[in-house]
Amino acid sequence: MDSLIDSLTGGHVAEVKIVLTSIVAALAMYQTFLMAVGYGKLRIRFLTSRTASFTHRGTGDAIVPITLLVAIMCLGYFGIEDALEHAPRPVTLHMISGFLLLLVLTIKIAVVRWWHGMGRFLPALGISVLTLFVITWLSSAGVYL
Repeated sequence: MDSLIDSLTGGHVAEVKIVLTSIVAALAMYQTFLMAVGYGKLRIRFLTSRTASFTHRGTGDAIVPITLLVAIMCLGYFGIEDALEHAPRPVTLHMISGFLLLLVLTIKIAVVRWWHGMGRFLPALGISVLTLFVITWLSSAGVYL
């Protein structure tokens, strides 16, 4: 798996991961802005609540596969055992926040798609996803930049 990832990234796995996670972190902040408009907490003349919510859903549909790709790159190339063996604190924080991010993101998607009765938790889940995206980004890309 690591040779496939290495060849797909031209030997620049960390750099590709940094670029992708930076894009996803920026999109996660954009998502928060969109839902502030969608929930009516922020009013902008040129952006309706319905349009903001629709755009939030579409952008989220793009964020999820990119996030999964980065997770596969992390696990497939860097692995868990090597990371734990040589883990400075940011790596451990990165692994925990990345795991929690995938967990909370999965729960949020399940609430949106199937568990509609739990919709009252969506704002808290969304803020948690944003926070975990930022922590995960800071503990990986933030260290390099």
